Order: sequence, then C-alpha cells, then structure tokens
Amino acid sequence: MNFDATHFSSYSQGLLLGTSLIIAIGAQNAFVLRQGLRREHVTAIVLACGLADALLMAAGVFGLASLINAQPMLTRLLTWAGALFLSGYGLRALWRARRPGADLHAALGPRLSLRQALLQLAGFTFLNPHVYLDTVLLVGAVGAQQQEQTLRLAFMVGAASGSFLWFALLGYGARWLAPWFARPRAWQILDGLIGLTMLALAAMLLMKSF
Repeated sequence: MNFDATHFSSYSQGLLLGTSLIIAIGAQNAFVLRQGLRREHVTAIVLACGLADALLMAAGVFGLASLINAQPMLTRLLTWAGALFLSGYGLRALWRARRPGADLHAALGPRLSLRQALLQLAGFTFLNPHVYLDTVLLVGAVGAQQQEQTLRLAFMVGAASGSFLWFALLGYGARWLAPWFARPRAWQILDGLIGLTMLALAAMLLMKSF
C-alpha cells in the first residue's frame, strides 16, 4: 500500500475521532490511571486496552463496509445517525465543561495480580455498552464511508493509534497527570476541547452526506 496524502488524510480523521472518543472519562480510564499511579502491570494494561479497541474498531469498519456497499441508502442514514450522536456527545461535553464533576482519584487498595488486573479491565471494557456504540458503530460508520479498502485500513489504524496513544499517556504519565486532573479547571478545558471536536466532526459528516 502506497501511503499518500489521501491515506494520511484518512489516518488523521481516524486518529482525531479515536482520540476524541477514548478521552471521555469512564471506569476504564480511571482503572488505567489507578494502575499507572501504582505502577502495576502498566505495559500489559495499556496493550490490552489498545488491542481491545483496535479489534472492535476493525470489526466496525470492515463489517459495516460490506453492508453499506450493498445498501447505499444505509450510508446516509448512518451518517445522519453518527452526526446526531456526535452532536449530542459534543453538547454533553460542553455542558460538563460548565459544571465540572468530582475530581478523579485513583483508589488505593490491595495489589492486583496480572490475571486479576486483566479480568477487571475486561469487565470495564466489554461490559460497558458505550464501548460498542463508540468503537463498533460510530467508528465503523465513519470508517466504512472511505472509498477504498486501503483508506478504510488507514482510517482504522488511525483510530486505533488514538487509543494506544491515550492509554500509554494515561498509564505511563499517570504520576504527572494526576495532580493536573485533580483540578476542576483542567476537566473544564478537556471537556471543552472534546465538545468542540465532536461538533466539528458532526459538521464534517453532514457536509459529506449532501
């Protein structure tokens, strides 16, 4: 595959979307931060999180692609649905930016074995219904719009890269990030950036549908 400007554009779109989605704070991110603060199994945790997202994103991008090619009208419906979801996601993040929630603290507790840590992580990841909405449906719907198989691959790699980069930053940079995350103002800035990014992506989707 020749990696030209078109492929880089698809990769960048995937990276932007994947990063924006994964930064939303939840149980999985809190667990990664906790393990990073305690320096327990950080490499395994980061790799497991990134690989799980990559597999779900690939299933969405390449599974939905064949279905969409057979049903052209489905492309438009998924585009509108994706734009609606992104708009709601973005507005919710901007609302959170107005009223920052409680500080995120990584709870201290007994040391976990690698098996215990991975089992807990699997629960945080696969028992969360939002992970399927974000990775399989949303990333899949946007990625499946890429015109060629190689562009879909570039988009998916970009989205997965966003997950790996975020989890690596969260896990390995936890001791530096924790004091920053303890400030409500930091959450306001982060949520504000997420909200604006989501609204911009929604606008891009709507423009593509016309």
